[in-house]
Amino acid sequence: MSSLPQPSADALKQSERLTELVKREMTAAGGYLSFARYMELALYAPGLGYYSGGARKFGPGGDFITAPELTPLFGQALAGQVQQVMEASAPAVIEVGAGTGLLAADLLLELEHRGCAPESYAILEVSGELRERQFDTLAQKAPHLASRVRWLDRLPETFSGAVVANEVLDVMPVHIMVSRAEGLFERGVALDDAGRLCWADRPASGAPAEATLALNLPTPSSGEYVTEMNLAGRAWITAWAERLQQGALLLVDYGYPGAEYYLPSRSGGTLLCYYRHHAHGDPFLWPGLNDITAFVDFTAMAEAGYEAGLDVLGYTNQAQFLFNCGVLECLARRGPEDKADYVRAARAVQRLTAPHEMGELFKVLALGRGLGQPLLGFSRGDRLHTL
Repeated sequence: MSSLPQPSADALKQSERLTELVKREMTAAGGYLSFARYMELALYAPGLGYYSGGARKFGPGGDFITAPELTPLFGQALAGQVQQVMEASAPAVIEVGAGTGLLAADLLLELEHRGCAPESYAILEVSGELRERQFDTLAQKAPHLASRVRWLDRLPETFSGAVVANEVLDVMPVHIMVSRAEGLFERGVALDDAGRLCWADRPASGAPAEATLALNLPTPSSGEYVTEMNLAGRAWITAWAERLQQGALLLVDYGYPGAEYYLPSRSGGTLLCYYRHHAHGDPFLWPGLNDITAFVDFTAMAEAGYEAGLDVLGYTNQAQFLFNCGVLECLARRGPEDKADYVRAARAVQRLTAPHEMGELFKVLALGRGLGQPLLGFSRGDRLHTL
């Protein structure tokens, strides 16, 4: 970890306060926390967690760059799918985890350009710091549309329209499950002899064990097979199914279908941490200052929606989805191909769609109810058969 930039003194103090919070809760729980609970505290503990504290997260000065940070063409293409969903349901959008607000601004401006600006655009955001940034971004980029935007603290009681969640499922707390010859274990968090956070295994039980046993994970004759179980993501989709009257969830994230997620060769799991554009594998380094993520099992998410009564409307990679939604037509609007603006935009589209960049790693899953027509983003190259 010596290659990582060092946090400031204030950031380290915040991390120490979060670590003490984790230790107090661990002591109250008998000396052990599930990794899912630790991840929840590390990311979302009020005022201290990564997403609920004040650290800069997005863009060149943060820890990672998302698609909307690369280019407005991502939102402009996505708007084509959002438009279709709204026309078949209601003129309303809810964006979950809106980052800096750039995607919201891009969507609103493009939908206005298409003559179908939503009557309501709500943002479900847990971070007060990010809410402020989103407000400022919208005031700067789309001031005449900012009055249509409101912020939510929780899921609505009922909703019709389009729900957009870009890189949300990957930061939901996951259980770490370990398959060994002697049985199935859950890997959680404890304290070592020096009082530092460390890994600790115990026999798996309850819902994490039941969900993992249903997968028939590879059981190595020696060593271990480690993977993640995103029960929070399944519960979140189920909660939306209880509320969505008509419309669709558009879920964009990095991940695999189940058949690829649990390959024998993927024995170390997919958990990753990000700090200042450096990826590393130690979730106990500077708690609260790192993003912690796990790849998404899209088969599990689709099954959660289907079992809760939603239609599985489409599944494909990000490249195919964006091409279907007209990203190249949006690019053509940038003007002559020999101009610097066009060249920069074309390079960004390449990053979004190239197989060795984001095009294949990121997938798009659509779940919905009451639409009655095929979705634009999956008109070619739908991979539902792989789920």
